[in-house]
Amino acid sequence: MVTVMKNGHVGLSVDKHYYSVPFRFIGKKVKILYTSTQVEIFFRYERIAVHARNQRKYQYTTINEHLASAHRYLSDWTADKFIEQGKVIHADVAAYICKVIDGKSHPEQAYKSCSGILSLARKVGTQRLINACRRANQYGIYNYPIIVQILDKKLDVFSPESEHINAMPDHDNIRGGDYYQ
Repeated sequence: MVTVMKNGHVGLSVDKHYYSVPFRFIGKKVKILYTSTQVEIFFRYERIAVHARNQRKYQYTTINEHLASAHRYLSDWTADKFIEQGKVIHADVAAYICKVIDGKSHPEQAYKSCSGILSLARKVGTQRLINACRRANQYGIYNYPIIVQILDKKLDVFSPESEHINAMPDHDNIRGGDYYQ
């Protein structure tokens, strides 16, 4: 038994994969039954969705007709809301949130990541989150796990200039490139 997330998906915890359900079930408790090849989702003994099982972690399997954006969005989660929350923190965070949303075929698939990224400001502080978003943007990777990884490894506190290897020092023992011709 799981609750349908605000993005209209349920997570199969065994595979850490997400499957869509019709948007009218957002916030409802549903039952997931699965085999090695199929995932079925039930609400009060009525099957509301069937998907081929996919075991790729942190990915989404979505049927377009299930999404609220195809109708009208019932949740308080919207792309504009996450972008506005990012702007409150800093323009770089808002720009990063935009890239996370743009990276998904359906905006609803990015909402959980956006929520997670924005919540990190409370845990690590706004300046560290801003720096982490800048760093991840330099990498060209737009998701929640890279932000967490940058923060865990404290890569946000190092400036990119300090990471470059210094030039080889002059020394009598160093032969140089001309020696090996």
